[in-house]
Amino acid sequence: MFHRSVPSLLFSLAACTLLSVVPTTAASEWNGVRISPDKGKLRIEINGKFFSNYIYEDVSRPFLYPVIGPNERPVTRNWPMGFKAGEAKDHPHHRSLWYSHGEINGHDFWSESDKAGATQHVYFKEISSGPTEGKIVSVNQLVAKDGTIVGTDTREITIHNRPNTERVLDFKITIHASHGDLVLGDTKEGSMAIRLAPTLRLKGEVGEGHIINSEGVTDDKTWGKRAKWVDYYGPIQNQTVGVAIFDHPTNPRHPTWWHVRNYGLFAANPFGVHNFERKKKGVGDFEVTEGASVSWNYRFFMHQGNTTEAGVAERYERYQTTH
Repeated sequence: MFHRSVPSLLFSLAACTLLSVVPTTAASEWNGVRISPDKGKLRIEINGKFFSNYIYEDVSRPFLYPVIGPNERPVTRNWPMGFKAGEAKDHPHHRSLWYSHGEINGHDFWSESDKAGATQHVYFKEISSGPTEGKIVSVNQLVAKDGTIVGTDTREITIHNRPNTERVLDFKITIHASHGDLVLGDTKEGSMAIRLAPTLRLKGEVGEGHIINSEGVTDDKTWGKRAKWVDYYGPIQNQTVGVAIFDHPTNPRHPTWWHVRNYGLFAANPFGVHNFERKKKGVGDFEVTEGASVSWNYRFFMHQGNTTEAGVAERYERYQTTH
């Protein structure tokens, strides 16, 4: 069992904020993005259709699960939160859609091993619903296994109101060196990640997926390569569906490296240079001095059709110039 991270007073204040911003209109009548409080999570709906839950209490790190993509196709694996036929029971820390990193000041925040730390929710700065977008802004602590607070982060998640043929989510992560200098370590184990539905995999009995990046590299060859975006697509319930992740051009170390695997793990990782390029350990370390912070912006573009049919390259161009 993970420790509850929200003091009762903070939780009460956050709950009051939640209730003040959630519309009273019935979900079926609500046009736009609606975010509603539930026990230990926030329920997200787009035009009355369920999109995801933001789960933040009694977990190793906050995450979104499940994630329902275009035309109500689920794009993430259920396990270990649930299970459906065809899913692999590996990497229990691959929880749907999340952000974490495997080496921060020497502490593991990626896995759920006996030695790993936890990203603990503290409070919500903002939870808002609206006709064009909904937003969740949370503050979290990076707590090592021994209870030491290594640093903090702020997560700004924006869910856009788009037609049912696509889903668009922006994720801004800001790492704060609030408790001393930070070193985001040189490891492939991270960072902005999603674990995809089993039919999108390249391998496995039900896997029929494909991967392509902005440089035209495909499938297994995309692992460890730098690219502005990567798209992972395949069949879900008899329809071709894809998930693309965009790396914003203002991000440190853009274009990022990609920890994208043939078994459905899909992650942008600007740190693991020694793994990706077979260089000396430590060359990818990223330092943040005490009192400073650093931010990365990513977009998840969930689409029907393959990369070309969805116009992923064109959508990236629009993203980098307008966002």
